[in-house]
Amino acid sequence: MPLRSVILLVFALCIAMPLRAHEFWLTPVTVPLVAGDNARLTLRVGEYFEGDLLGFSVPQTLDLRQYTASGNVDLRALLPQDTSVPALLVPLSTPGTHMVIFNSHPSTISLSADTFHAYLHDEGLDFIKAQREAAGIAGTPGRERYRRFVKTLIRVAPKTGAVSFQAIKPDTTYSTLTGQRLEIVPINSPTTMSVGDVLGVRVVFDGKPLKDALLKAWHRRGGQTLIIRAKTAADGSAAFDLPYAGPWMISVVHMVPVFDVKNIDWDSLWSNLSFNLVNSP
Repeated sequence: MPLRSVILLVFALCIAMPLRAHEFWLTPVTVPLVAGDNARLTLRVGEYFEGDLLGFSVPQTLDLRQYTASGNVDLRALLPQDTSVPALLVPLSTPGTHMVIFNSHPSTISLSADTFHAYLHDEGLDFIKAQREAAGIAGTPGRERYRRFVKTLIRVAPKTGAVSFQAIKPDTTYSTLTGQRLEIVPINSPTTMSVGDVLGVRVVFDGKPLKDALLKAWHRRGGQTLIIRAKTAADGSAAFDLPYAGPWMISVVHMVPVFDVKNIDWDSLWSNLSFNLVNSP
């Protein structure tokens, strides 16, 4: 698999990003956990892989699910009906890899043409600008309906023995297809990788590989954000050489036209995968 990536260091106070280009993710778990523990999960929204805490709530949640080697469990019953919670405690009953996914209900936004086109360029969606130009609407606002499809991977050690990442038996939960409309699927397990290993991923849209999608791998280090960029091949695959231990997020955005909804021209789909990379397997 060819490694086609570009590494950028972004200084959060020096680069102006489009207003709309905010990531939304499940904060990676960075401490060893054992079967019987609870994982404390939080949602964050912001830029440069640092953001504001966003609570879990019923109105925003279309799906919230936990996957393990033995199947999956609907977690929406953990959400209170009349308020939001800043963190979700997810029971970890078995050792191995746990994957939690969150799918949002749609939201809408309208952006000025200049802001919309800047955001399209930043997310590798210049083909949408070309479609707007061909249709003679490049000067009109960008009217979107957007959805979030996010997931995080958690390593869970056996209850007996040393509490460490090394004690965890690998399984293939990381590669489970969850049915997210836009989904990032690891080809090899981020939970058993170490620094310097190459992570392969595949992007799937509507059940098919997505070609030429711009992927970004995000990591915070020393007050700066490291971004590694890669484009997907014809089979939807891309690869990243991750140089540092700690929390990582892989993100992708895709957009398609909408023809049957008043005041909405585009469906934008935001997907990411978060995990913690350890120093050694």
